[in-house]
Parts: sequence; C-alpha cells; structure tokens
Amino acid sequence: MSKRPNVLIFFTDQQRRDTIHALGNERIVTPALDSLARESVVFDSCYTPAPVCVPARFSLYSGLYPAHTGCCNNNLNNAYTGEGFYARFTAAGYNSCSIGKMHHTDLYGKMGFARRITQEEMADPRDDYTRFLLDSPYRNVFDYNGMRSEMYYIPQISQLPAEVHPTQYVGNRSVEFINGCTGDKPFFLVSSYIHPHPPFAPPAPWNKMYRSVSQDPYMPEDPAEFETFMSDRFTLDKIGISRQDLTLLRNFYYACVSFVDYQIGRVLQALKEKGLYENTVIVFATDHGEMLGDFGTMGKRSMLDGAAHIPFMMRVPGVPAGHREKVCSLVDLAPTLLKLAGIDYDSRDYDGLDLFTEQDREFVYSQYGTGDKGAYMVASNRDKLVYSGPARRYFYFDTQPEDTNKYREGDPRIEAMKTLLEAYMASDLSENAFGTVDAVSGVNKLPYGPKRADHAMRRQEELARMPEGYEIDL
Repeated sequence: MSKRPNVLIFFTDQQRRDTIHALGNERIVTPALDSLARESVVFDSCYTPAPVCVPARFSLYSGLYPAHTGCCNNNLNNAYTGEGFYARFTAAGYNSCSIGKMHHTDLYGKMGFARRITQEEMADPRDDYTRFLLDSPYRNVFDYNGMRSEMYYIPQISQLPAEVHPTQYVGNRSVEFINGCTGDKPFFLVSSYIHPHPPFAPPAPWNKMYRSVSQDPYMPEDPAEFETFMSDRFTLDKIGISRQDLTLLRNFYYACVSFVDYQIGRVLQALKEKGLYENTVIVFATDHGEMLGDFGTMGKRSMLDGAAHIPFMMRVPGVPAGHREKVCSLVDLAPTLLKLAGIDYDSRDYDGLDLFTEQDREFVYSQYGTGDKGAYMVASNRDKLVYSGPARRYFYFDTQPEDTNKYREGDPRIEAMKTLLEAYMASDLSENAFGTVDAVSGVNKLPYGPKRADHAMRRQEELARMPEGYEIDL
C-alpha cells in the first residue's frame, strides 16, 4: 500500500460463525458478506476472548485477554489503565469515528475516537439514537431494540419501520460518514450493530425472509454431560421453547443477520462510489456467538462452539484472499491493524499478535467470570481444554461441535494444554461482579422475567400513555 490505508471495522453482536452463506450456510442470504469473504483472508479458527459482550469488546479495545484487563463480565470492573488502540489511530492523524453499539465499560465516553455516534442497547438521554427517535414521529416506541425481559427470547417484529430501525440507523450514519470523507486524511471507522443480539426483532417485511422449517439444533449423545456449560436462564425447557418456536427464533435470527448484511452492502457501495474501496482495510467480526438451541439452550456465556467460535475476516489491499486455519482471537486485531497502518506500538502492550507477520502461536484463551465462579478455555485450531470453576473439572474436546468429554489425566497433549491454562488462570486480575452462580450447584441464578431488563429511562412516559384504571407493570 503506497499510502496509509483507511480502516473499516464491521462489528456485530452475538453472531454465530455459521451464519454466512459463503462460509457454508446454504440457507442464509448474506450477499454483502459473501462478496467480502471472496476478497478477504478468512480466519476459520477465531475464538472470542470472552463469550459475553463487555469483556469481549474490552479485550478488542485493549488487545488483552480478560485476565489482564480485569474485565470478565458485563460490569464496570477492570484493571486496565491504557487508552485502547482506537486512540492510537486518532493520535496518528486518522479521521476516527465509532457508530453504533460499543458496549464498553464507558458506554458514552470517546474511548479514543475523535467522534462517536451511539446506539446502545438501552434508552438513555446521552444516546444519539434515543434522541433521534424522540425527535421523530416514532417517539412512542419505547422498546426500540425489541421488548426484552419475558420476551427476550420470543421472536418479534420490530415496532419500527425499516427506515428508522436501529440497524438501518447505524447503516445510514456509516454511509454518511463515508460520503463525508474527502480523502485528504485516512479514516478509521467502526460500524457496529446490535443485531443479531436478542430480542430478534427485524423490521417488516424482513421478518418474512425465512419461513421454512429450520434444521434441528445440535444435541450430543449425552446432553447431561454438558449441563455445567449451561446457564439455567435460557434453557429451552425453562423458557418453554418448542420445536416450532425454535424454528421461528432461528428464522428471525437469520432475518436480523440479513438486515445487517444489507447495511454492510450499502456501506461498501458508498466506499466504492467515493473511490476509497481499494485502499481500505475491511474487517468483519463479532463479539461472541449464540447457542440458538444447540445443546438445548439459547444464549452465550459458554465455551461451547456455538458461543465461543466466531466469524472473522479481513480484506487487506495487496494480500491474497483465502482461508487460514491458524487460531486467532479478537485480541489480535489491535496489533494487526496498527502494523498495517504503519503506527508504531510496543508488542509487550498486547496479548495479541500481528496476524500477517507473526504466525507461530498455537493457542488462544477465553474466559467468563473468574475463580470458582468462572470458566476458562485454551483452544487451538483443532482442540480445546475448558475448566469449569463451579464444577471444578476439566473438559477436553477435539470435535466441532463438541460430542463427548475426552479429558484424560496423563495424556501428553491434554497435560501440555492444562499447564498453559493454569498459568493463564494464575494471571487473572479480574473479580466477580455478579454473585449469580450458586456455590453448591454451580448454576447461574439470574431470574428470567419482567424484572430483568426493561428500559428504565422512559417509564413515566409509558405510564402516562395509559388511561386511568389501566395499569402496566414496569
């Protein structure tokens, strides 16, 4: 690249690796991502540093694993004192901007960007999308990301038309940013989408894209062996999800992915029309996956493949497209992009590696929670070792998806991975922020129901819209 490249990161939330047509899913429609995949290096063995939003995104920001950021859950706890790698692009003269959901420990701070346009999950007076909606004809839509709480895993049609849907808002603002670039300085843009994070609430008529019966979820021969990996919050039995319900959930989830794909296509087209496409490094990734009925559960917070194995691709001008099996992680994005942009950095500041010049690593790590309430994983491109704190036992898997626990004391491969994982656990700086795991059963005890996650900002407005004598439960 003769001049400094632009950098564009497309980032989704809770998207399984197997939800891209070009990567093997013949049922889903993702033409924009398919086109990008054909021009990209696709990293087939990418694992999230944490199968939950905030710590995964904080690891992306810092280039460090949760053990070293101190952030291992959706909480404000962290031990990291750096500025994050986004700030390095701003300091290097890049026109830097973040659009959409970032969901870091600082929800509405700059986080090193010159500009942020926010669209976080919950209504907030500081949120740009919240203000946009309040100034629109749709201000009486309170649950604009879909109704949460008892409907968190009930597929639903958005109350908003596609033109003002949160996904389209991020796409619109991203296109506007690209159109405003003059080419006199390189840009660094993160275009980040809440979907397909639940609630699965695509706008009409996108909800009708997938209406056939979906394939059955994956179930191992002995499901009881995997109970320690499951939060009891979202098991199919607890929520009462039937096979028919699961088909509808999967179909609406796919519709959310396709609607994001449409926005990605719009942004890529804007790049091409501005003449900026050829000199732009383009990344597509997500924070973690979604079980989507596999193993009899929904959700994330698991080291199983559906939640921990994520899609990751990079289009780099001058680098041939193809697939790479080497294992990698979101912590690798910081040093890789800094190196591509010619921005100096100290490799000792990062747990990650530059993926195009440093390829000698065999393992990456992942973590959720900490200590006896945590789960830890070390993974290669062919196997993984997981330690469950609540169960106080190890699990070894060498198939995707996982079929049976093959952990055996004394096995040389397992013992080598165990040594690495125990060293990682010994370096853990994080603290449990939520006392939600029962010390005896090891089961996550967060309640499922209306008290869990309603928007709080506009409760008085909601109450005022109801006639006297008719009360709503907030």
